[in-house]
Amino acid sequence: MILEGIVTTLDGDGRVNIAPMGPQVDEAMQRFVLRPFQTSTTYQNLKRRGEGVLHVTDDVWLLAQAAIGPVEPVPAMLPAERVEGMILAGTCRWFEFRVTRLGDREERTTIDCEVVHCGRLRDFFGFNRAKHAVVEAAILATRTEFLPINEILADFAKLLVLVQKTGGPTEHRAFRLLLDHVNRTAEQKGFAPLFHA
Repeated sequence: MILEGIVTTLDGDGRVNIAPMGPQVDEAMQRFVLRPFQTSTTYQNLKRRGEGVLHVTDDVWLLAQAAIGPVEPVPAMLPAERVEGMILAGTCRWFEFRVTRLGDREERTTIDCEVVHCGRLRDFFGFNRAKHAVVEAAILATRTEFLPINEILADFAKLLVLVQKTGGPTEHRAFRLLLDHVNRTAEQKGFAPLFHA
Protein backbone atom coordinates (compact mmCIF):
# COMPACT_ATOMS: atom_id res chain seq x y z
CA MET A 1 0.00 0.00 0.00
CA ILE A 2 1.19 3.55 -0.74
CA LEU A 3 0.89 6.05 2.11
CA GLU A 4 1.19 9.70 1.14
CA GLY A 5 3.32 11.57 3.63
CA ILE A 6 6.16 14.02 4.06
CA VAL A 7 9.80 13.07 4.59
CA THR A 8 12.34 15.33 6.25
CA THR A 9 16.06 14.73 5.73
CA LEU A 10 19.21 16.67 6.52
CA ASP A 11 21.93 17.62 4.06
CA GLY A 12 25.66 17.59 4.81
CA ASP A 13 25.43 21.00 6.49
CA GLY A 14 22.44 20.05 8.64
CA ARG A 15 19.85 21.96 6.56
CA VAL A 16 16.44 20.31 6.50
CA ASN A 17 14.70 19.25 3.30
CA ILE A 18 10.93 18.76 3.31
CA ALA A 19 9.53 16.56 0.56
CA PRO A 20 6.25 14.79 -0.13
CA MET A 21 6.81 11.06 -0.53
CA GLY A 22 4.57 8.05 -1.00
CA PRO A 23 6.35 5.10 0.60
CA GLN A 24 5.20 1.52 0.22
CA VAL A 25 4.06 0.48 3.70
CA ASP A 26 2.21 -2.25 5.52
CA GLU A 27 -0.11 -1.83 8.48
CA ALA A 28 2.62 -2.61 11.03
CA MET A 29 4.69 0.41 9.90
CA GLN A 30 7.93 -1.19 11.08
CA ARG A 31 9.52 -1.02 7.64
CA PHE A 32 8.76 0.82 4.43
CA VAL A 33 10.20 1.45 0.97
CA LEU A 34 10.91 4.86 -0.55
CA ARG A 35 11.31 5.33 -4.32
CA PRO A 36 12.84 8.78 -4.92
CA PHE A 37 14.55 9.82 -8.14
CA GLN A 38 18.33 10.13 -7.94
CA THR A 39 18.02 13.81 -8.84
CA SER A 40 16.02 14.50 -5.68
CA THR A 41 17.41 16.09 -2.55
CA THR A 42 15.78 13.34 -0.49
CA TYR A 43 17.81 10.70 -2.33
CA GLN A 44 21.04 12.65 -1.96
CA ASN A 45 20.49 13.25 1.76
CA LEU A 46 19.54 9.63 2.47
CA LYS A 47 22.55 8.35 0.56
CA ARG A 48 24.80 10.68 2.58
CA ARG A 49 23.25 10.31 6.05
CA GLY A 50 21.04 7.22 5.89
CA GLU A 51 18.41 8.63 8.25
CA GLY A 52 15.21 10.66 8.12
CA VAL A 53 11.70 11.12 9.43
CA LEU A 54 8.44 10.13 7.71
CA HIS A 55 5.38 12.18 8.72
CA VAL A 56 1.70 11.32 8.44
CA THR A 57 -0.19 14.60 8.32
CA ASP A 58 -3.43 16.19 7.17
CA ASP A 59 -1.68 19.55 6.58
CA VAL A 60 -2.43 19.92 2.88
CA TRP A 61 -0.99 23.45 2.77
CA LEU A 62 2.43 22.12 3.77
CA LEU A 63 2.08 19.20 1.37
CA ALA A 64 1.22 21.55 -1.51
CA GLN A 65 4.19 23.82 -0.76
CA ALA A 66 6.60 20.90 -0.50
CA ALA A 67 5.35 19.40 -3.77
CA ILE A 68 6.29 22.37 -5.94
CA GLY A 69 9.31 23.88 -4.26
CA PRO A 70 11.10 24.75 -1.09
CA VAL A 71 8.82 25.41 1.86
CA GLU A 72 9.20 29.01 3.01
CA PRO A 73 9.06 29.94 5.73
CA VAL A 74 10.27 26.70 7.21
CA PRO A 75 7.61 25.36 9.61
CA ALA A 76 8.25 24.76 13.30
CA MET A 77 10.21 21.58 13.95
CA LEU A 78 11.46 19.47 16.83
CA PRO A 79 14.67 17.42 16.94
CA ALA A 80 14.22 13.71 16.30
CA GLU A 81 14.99 11.44 19.23
CA ARG A 82 16.84 8.47 17.72
CA VAL A 83 18.11 9.73 14.35
CA GLU A 84 19.76 12.88 13.08
CA GLY A 85 16.67 14.59 11.75
CA MET A 86 13.75 16.90 12.38
CA ILE A 87 10.08 16.28 13.22
CA LEU A 88 7.45 18.65 11.84
CA ALA A 89 5.78 20.18 14.91
CA GLY A 90 2.34 20.19 13.25
CA THR A 91 2.33 16.55 12.15
CA CYS A 92 -0.09 13.90 13.32
CA ARG A 93 2.34 10.96 13.57
CA TRP A 94 6.01 10.55 12.78
CA PHE A 95 8.34 7.64 12.10
CA GLU A 96 12.07 8.07 12.56
CA PHE A 97 13.90 5.69 10.22
CA ARG A 98 17.26 4.38 9.11
CA VAL A 99 18.11 3.17 5.62
CA THR A 100 18.85 -0.57 5.57
CA ARG A 101 19.41 -0.88 1.81
CA LEU A 102 19.77 1.64 -0.98
CA GLY A 103 19.59 0.22 -4.51
CA ASP A 104 20.49 2.94 -6.98
CA ARG A 105 21.10 1.06 -10.21
CA GLU A 106 18.03 2.69 -11.74
CA GLU A 107 17.09 6.36 -12.02
CA ARG A 108 14.30 5.81 -9.50
CA THR A 109 15.96 4.24 -6.51
CA THR A 110 14.65 1.69 -4.05
CA ILE A 111 15.43 2.56 -0.44
CA ASP A 112 14.47 0.08 2.26
CA CYS A 113 13.89 1.75 5.61
CA GLU A 114 13.51 0.48 9.16
CA VAL A 115 11.50 2.47 11.72
CA VAL A 116 13.56 2.99 14.89
CA HIS A 117 11.19 5.29 16.78
CA CYS A 118 7.71 6.73 16.31
CA GLY A 119 5.34 9.07 18.02
CA ARG A 120 2.12 11.05 17.83
CA LEU A 121 1.52 14.77 18.29
CA ARG A 122 -2.16 15.18 17.46
CA ASP A 123 -5.21 13.48 16.01
CA PHE A 124 -5.69 13.14 12.27
CA PHE A 125 -8.51 15.46 11.16
CA GLY A 126 -10.51 12.73 9.43
CA PHE A 127 -11.66 11.91 5.91
CA ASN A 128 -12.34 14.95 3.78
CA ARG A 129 -12.72 14.88 0.00
CA ALA A 130 -11.13 18.30 -0.47
CA LYS A 131 -8.00 17.27 1.45
CA HIS A 132 -7.73 14.15 -0.71
CA ALA A 133 -8.24 16.27 -3.83
CA VAL A 134 -5.33 18.51 -2.81
CA VAL A 135 -3.14 15.45 -2.28
CA GLU A 136 -4.00 14.22 -5.79
CA ALA A 137 -3.38 17.70 -7.20
CA ALA A 138 0.02 17.84 -5.46
CA ILE A 139 1.00 14.51 -7.01
CA LEU A 140 -0.06 15.75 -10.45
CA ALA A 141 1.84 19.02 -9.96
CA THR A 142 5.07 17.07 -9.46
CA ARG A 143 4.57 15.29 -12.79
CA THR A 144 4.20 18.21 -15.21
CA GLU A 145 7.50 17.36 -16.90
CA PHE A 146 6.50 13.87 -18.01
CA LEU A 147 2.68 13.67 -18.10
CA PRO A 148 0.68 15.40 -20.87
CA ILE A 149 -0.29 18.83 -19.52
CA ASN A 150 -3.76 18.66 -21.10
CA GLU A 151 -4.48 15.50 -19.08
CA ILE A 152 -3.24 17.18 -15.89
CA LEU A 153 -5.50 20.18 -16.55
CA ALA A 154 -8.48 17.87 -17.10
CA ASP A 155 -7.77 16.11 -13.80
CA PHE A 156 -7.40 19.46 -12.02
CA ALA A 157 -10.82 20.52 -13.32
CA LYS A 158 -12.38 17.43 -11.70
CA LEU A 159 -10.48 17.92 -8.45
CA LEU A 160 -11.50 21.57 -8.31
CA VAL A 161 -15.16 20.54 -7.96
CA LEU A 162 -14.33 18.50 -4.84
CA VAL A 163 -12.38 21.37 -3.29
CA GLN A 164 -15.17 23.85 -4.02
CA LYS A 165 -17.85 21.55 -2.56
CA THR A 166 -16.11 20.25 0.54
CA GLY A 167 -13.02 22.35 1.26
CA GLY A 168 -12.29 25.00 3.84
CA PRO A 169 -9.95 27.99 3.50
CA THR A 170 -6.78 25.89 3.84
CA GLU A 171 -7.81 23.46 1.11
CA HIS A 172 -8.78 26.31 -1.23
CA ARG A 173 -5.46 28.06 -0.60
CA ALA A 174 -3.43 24.89 -1.17
CA PHE A 175 -5.33 24.02 -4.35
CA ARG A 176 -4.85 27.56 -5.73
CA LEU A 177 -1.10 27.31 -5.13
CA LEU A 178 -0.92 24.05 -7.08
CA LEU A 179 -3.24 25.28 -9.81
CA ASP A 180 -1.11 28.40 -10.33
CA HIS A 181 1.94 26.18 -10.73
CA VAL A 182 0.18 23.94 -13.27
CA ASN A 183 -1.26 26.94 -15.14
CA ARG A 184 2.22 28.47 -15.51
CA THR A 185 3.51 25.18 -16.89
CA ALA A 186 0.54 24.92 -19.28
CA GLU A 187 1.16 28.43 -20.63
CA GLN A 188 4.85 27.67 -21.14
CA LYS A 189 3.83 24.62 -23.17
CA GLY A 190 1.31 26.56 -25.27
CA PHE A 191 -1.90 25.41 -23.56
CA ALA A 192 -4.66 27.59 -22.20
CA PRO A 193 -4.62 27.63 -18.40
CA LEU A 194 -7.49 26.36 -16.31
CA PHE A 195 -9.53 29.11 -14.69
CA HIS A 196 -8.51 29.94 -11.14
CA ALA A 197 -10.10 28.30 -8.12
